[in-house]
Amino acid sequence: MALYKKFSKDNKTCTVEFYVSPEAAQGVSSIAVAGEFNNWAEQKDMLKKATDGSFSGTVKMDADREYQFRYLYDGFKWENDWAADGYVPNSYATTDNSVVKTYSKKKH
Repeated sequence: MALYKKFSKDNKTCTVEFYVSPEAAQGVSSIAVAGEFNNWAEQKDMLKKATDGSFSGTVKMDADREYQFRYLYDGFKWENDWAADGYVPNSYATTDNSVVKTYSKKKH
């Protein structure tokens, strides 16, 4: 798993690429990324499956924020990103949520 970030020229937005490796996605048919950036919509930001079995997709977010998120495998199994920028307690379960930080290096 991995997060790749690209900032707009004015540093107001950040496009985050979410990547799930073939090993982490073994046996999975679909993966969505749900989080604060999309009101935890379970079907809005679906990752695309590559021929090697990995999944990836991008989401454009406001810069200079932190967003909680998780992956939803096959519509029922929630997973964290092992390479997230951080983790915070999840108020609905006994697990944590992943965090992506969109702080631009030019501002911080």
